Amino acid sequence: MDTKKILNATDHTLLAPESTWEQIKAIIDDGIKFNCASVCIPASFVKRAAQYAEGKIKICTVIGFPTGYSTAEAKVFECENALENGADEIDMVINIGALKEKNYAYVLDEIKKVRAACEGKILKVIIETCLLSEEEKIKMCEIVSASGADYIKTSTGFSSGGATTEDVKLFAAHITPPLKIKAAGGISSLEDAEAFLEAGASRLGTSRIVKIVKRGEKDGYTA
Repeated sequence: MDTKKILNATDHTLLAPESTWEQIKAIIDDGIKFNCASVCIPASFVKRAAQYAEGKIKICTVIGFPTGYSTAEAKVFECENALENGADEIDMVINIGALKEKNYAYVLDEIKKVRAACEGKILKVIIETCLLSEEEKIKMCEIVSASGADYIKTSTGFSSGGATTEDVKLFAAHITPPLKIKAAGGISSLEDAEAFLEAGASRLGTSRIVKIVKRGEKDGYTA
């Protein structure tokens, strides 16, 4: 697969709690240089990032992150605040406990509230697959398909596991278009990235792909 295609599907990500503005600027510079889909960064940096990027790349941020157990109202506020600060895309974490309790109405309603707050911006819904049974993953495919969100996303990258190609294939078999798939967490090579895209993902959340390309590990690539 063409490396450019992989980069174009990549949300170039830096969400470490110790992230600094200098590091965020470097992420933005690299995201622009390599034509990534977006840069995914902490909400506290969104305003400066949007001003710094000057529209040259989409700014993505996370809400309810990484646990998902803040209230729906708090998530709506986070979303609205992020958009006011210049975010173009929102990645939200579901209330995993509500899913475990089979309170599906709550999970759907929460996503719909954030969807409404997004004002037409892209919304990706993180379900944290490593904590879910297959039945719960399939149920979330149904719920997210019904919610109006744009993507179902595998993982935060901060729990006990990340994306697997098996989960992406499971999503692909159970979501309803136009819902798309974002794989995130543990994507550590161009081969991984290609496998996830071939399995059905349209976006990749990773901090490593751009680093690999910068080190010249893909012969013949020109930005």
